[in-house]
Amino acid sequence: METTHQFFFRNSKDMSEVSSKSVDLVVTSPPYPMIEMWDEVFSLQDKNIEKALKANDGPTAFELMHRQLDSVWKEVDRVLKPSSIVCVNIGDATRTIRDNFALYSNHSRIISFFLKQGFSVMPVILWRKQTNAPNKFMGSGMYPPGAYVTLEHEYILIFRKGGKREFKASEKPNRRESAYFWEERNNWFSDVWMDLKGTTQKLFDKNTRNRSGAFPFILPFRLIHMFSVRRDTVLDPFAGLGTTTFAAMSAQRNSIGYEIDENLRESIQSKMDTIVNFSNEHIQARLDKHREFVEERIAAEKPLKHTNLHYGFPVITKQEKDLVFHSLVSAEQVRDDTFEVRYGSEEQRTETDTPDPATQKPAGKKKKPSPANPDSGKGHKQMTLLD
Repeated sequence: METTHQFFFRNSKDMSEVSSKSVDLVVTSPPYPMIEMWDEVFSLQDKNIEKALKANDGPTAFELMHRQLDSVWKEVDRVLKPSSIVCVNIGDATRTIRDNFALYSNHSRIISFFLKQGFSVMPVILWRKQTNAPNKFMGSGMYPPGAYVTLEHEYILIFRKGGKREFKASEKPNRRESAYFWEERNNWFSDVWMDLKGTTQKLFDKNTRNRSGAFPFILPFRLIHMFSVRRDTVLDPFAGLGTTTFAAMSAQRNSIGYEIDENLRESIQSKMDTIVNFSNEHIQARLDKHREFVEERIAAEKPLKHTNLHYGFPVITKQEKDLVFHSLVSAEQVRDDTFEVRYGSEEQRTETDTPDPATQKPAGKKKKPSPANPDSGKGHKQMTLLD
C-alpha cells in the first residue's frame, strides 16, 4: 500500500489544485485572530487590519481577520465531499486595547460562519493547553474584581457537511480494518482531553517553535482516526510544519497541505527521515498499551468476548476483530513538494501478540510503554511536534 502527500506553498484562499468534492477530512489549526504573533500575517493580506490595530479598533480588526479565514473556509467547503468532516483547532484571544481588557471569541465566530454555510455543528472537544507561568492570573492580583480568568484550553470545533457518511459493501472491509480499540474510543470521544502531554519526540527541533504555534502530534492523529478511514484524503489548509501530514502518513491516509510561508519548506522536508521510525514506534506503543489493558482486564476478571483476527489478542467488541496496523517501510520525495509513503503488506506485530490459549493472556514478558507513546505513563512533558 502507498499514500501520497502534497504540499502547496501559497495562500489557501485558492486551492485550485484540489478538485471539488475530493477531500474526506479537514484537520487544521489556523492563525488565531487577535493573538499578537499573527498580526503581521493578517495585516499583509489586508492593510485595513493594520490600520484598525493602529487605531486601537479591536472589534474591526477582529472581524477583518476572520474575513480572511472565511475565504479559506469557502474553499474548504468546495473541495469537501458530502458527509465529510472539518476539525478546526482554535483558541480564543484576550487582549488589552486602550486599557480595555477583553475576550475575542474566535471559536464562536468560526462556528457562526460554518452554520451560515449549511454545515452541521457537532459537539466540540476542549483540550487543556496549560501555561507553566508561575503567575497565571491576569489583572491586579488579589483585589476583587480586578483579576481575570486565564485561558488554558483550546477548542476543537467539529463540523459535518451534509448527512452521515454511508459506506458501500465493497468499502466496509477497509472501514473495519480502520477501527480503533474500545478503550481508545472511550478516551478519544470524550468532550474534554486532559492528556495531550507526551514525551518530547524526535520529529521537530526547538528552533521551529518561534515560527509556529504548539500543536501536538497526537491531536491530528486522533482526529484522523476518529473521522476517516484508510486511504482517505486529509486536507490541512494551514499546514505549518506539516503535523497533520505526518499524522496522516502514520495513519495510512493521503494528505494535502497548504502553507503560505515558503521558509517552512526545508523544515518539512528535513523531517521525512524521522517519520518512518517515529510512526512505527507509535503504532507499537498502541499495541503495547492494548496488551496492558487486556492484562488489567483479565486480572480484574472482566469479560473479553472477542479475538482480533490479525493479532490473536482479546478485544472487547466485535468491531475490533478486523482492526490492523501496517508498519511504514519508506517515505520518499517523488516530486517537488510531493512525498510517497509505502507500508508493509503484513500487520505490525511482535512475539507477544499471540495469546496463551489457556488464559487468553498475551504470551511473553510484559513490555513497558514505548517512550514514543503520547498516551502512556504519567508526568510526561508536552510534545514538541508543532503545527
